[in-house]
Amino acid sequence: MSWYFCLVHKAVEPEAGCANAERLGPYATEAEAGAALEKAHDRNETFDADED
Repeated sequence: MSWYFCLVHKAVEPEAGCANAERLGPYATEAEAGAALEKAHDRNETFDADED
């Protein structure tokens, strides 16, 4: 089963949820989906730091 983080509802949801354009994922576990915003934030910070 795949898990997603819905950007509209700010919640983890299973595959049969909102449209893909409104969510992050898929993730292998519910916990990974729950950490999606933190992971995206960390990746953005890394990218911004590398823009020399």
